[in-house]
Amino acid sequence: MVAPLSLHLFNGVRGPSAGYPMAPPSLNSVAWSFPHSIRVAHNYCSRSSLKCYFDRPQSYMLARNARLRIRAMVRDIDEDHAPTDAISDIVENVEAVARKTKIPERDFSGTAYVPVYVMLPLGVINRDCELVNPDSLLDQLKILKSVNVDGVMVDCWWGIVEDDAPQSYNWKGYRQLFQMVRDLKLKLQVVMSFHECGGNTGDDVHIPLPSWVNEIGTKNPHIFFTDREGRHNSECLTWGIDKERVLRGRTAVEVYFDYMRSFRVEFDDFFNDGIISEIEIGLGPCGELRYPSYPAKQGWEYPGIGEFQCYDEYLMRSLKIAAELRGHTFWGRGPDNAGSYNSRPHETGFFRDGGDYDSYYGRFFLNWYSQVLIDHGDRVLALANLAFEGSCIAAKLSGIHWWYKTASHAAELTAGFYNPGNRDGYAPIAAMLKKHETAMNFTCVELRTMDQHEDFPEALADPEGLVWQVLNAAWDVSIPVASENALPCYDREGYNKILENAKPRNDPDRRHLSAFTYLRLSQVLMEESNFMEFERFVKRMHGEAVSDLETGME
Repeated sequence: MVAPLSLHLFNGVRGPSAGYPMAPPSLNSVAWSFPHSIRVAHNYCSRSSLKCYFDRPQSYMLARNARLRIRAMVRDIDEDHAPTDAISDIVENVEAVARKTKIPERDFSGTAYVPVYVMLPLGVINRDCELVNPDSLLDQLKILKSVNVDGVMVDCWWGIVEDDAPQSYNWKGYRQLFQMVRDLKLKLQVVMSFHECGGNTGDDVHIPLPSWVNEIGTKNPHIFFTDREGRHNSECLTWGIDKERVLRGRTAVEVYFDYMRSFRVEFDDFFNDGIISEIEIGLGPCGELRYPSYPAKQGWEYPGIGEFQCYDEYLMRSLKIAAELRGHTFWGRGPDNAGSYNSRPHETGFFRDGGDYDSYYGRFFLNWYSQVLIDHGDRVLALANLAFEGSCIAAKLSGIHWWYKTASHAAELTAGFYNPGNRDGYAPIAAMLKKHETAMNFTCVELRTMDQHEDFPEALADPEGLVWQVLNAAWDVSIPVASENALPCYDREGYNKILENAKPRNDPDRRHLSAFTYLRLSQVLMEESNFMEFERFVKRMHGEAVSDLETGME
């Protein structure tokens, strides 16, 4: 039997009848008597190989993707039914194309200097606020310094520093770490991390919110974001309590401010000597300004649209007040046809084309939902500017690129970004950041739309379109824009995509990223071949020449 395959990855190509021109003769010589899965592999290979001849800028990536998928298919096919000689012929043809064609690389020598930082491991400071494996970390930091990395980024976890009791702060492990960074003459980007660590992509440690906060949450779970089914998410505090004195006499924003002020006093010497170059303010889950609309702990899987997170009693009270002020009391509710975490837009009455998201009620609800997000950022950043007066501060936005090619942009809507096809949802956020002279840090600059289409065509994702929209929204109001990769990146194609976004080609205003932060320091990055590629990337971000620039055909 032929093993079942995920045929959607191959866009349903089934042979010459699919409308593609005939492939090179060496591929068409493969017999059409193959089992169905072999024919699909053959057709995908033929299509990709043919495009390599006519679409050179994309040739290497297409051939590489075809090769990987052919190999995966070969592993899935019963050897008794697989004509191995023909399979080898297919793979060899694709590999030959991959070897002969390369993506021309742009020469970034002499371009603007973009600082490069590296995120430290999530668990570099343990739950007792002690530095973990300082000798090993020092060795790694020395290696980073040797290739002229500008600095490192570290999370200052609320759940570690203020864990025992309100306004009892323990910074000892961070002081040891910061001194190590200062001795190496590196810079520091520090994140005020008011969220839980654990349960998201790339998380390998668990750091909950402070124990005293979770004690309050056991009695009053509505301090956490809540979905339509009443499930509470302890990843971060709902913005509904920003101004509610439910945290032992303090509001949430007062708690954040006290924490930031304690940090500023504790590390005054590092601010004065310029070691701390930027403070990033955590504004939601993963430190990002968004609702926790796609939590893995609730069963979400990519590319689900996620769910609205406004059903705690505080946000529902706010929604009802907004509806009364609008004169439509019955609008004081969440949508009842918005699907579930793993729904697709077309499966819901709210997000489908022509759906309720664009009705009078839908526009009212989404305006309110997104404004709550913006107001939260406004309040916290105002206090951050008081705590860190004179220092550079930043806020992080997530790159929610799936369903970007649909009319509703459903995944963005549930996360709080009111950015359907007929509205710019990032301009109001950029304006709020401009009000507080806050830099924007944006993710997913390494992702290619073509790769997303090949791997998950049903997601209708467009990371490149999203990045371009968000970067320009920030540049239009003249705020600095920094960025980071969303997923681990070790290959040249990913680095080249970051470079193109960092320094846009032919921009008349010569705009560029203010900094880039690499996610993240690990043993995999330190492997010789990976680190050599990373060093090459750092040089190009700094505007230096590299000796092995690939400019086209060999």
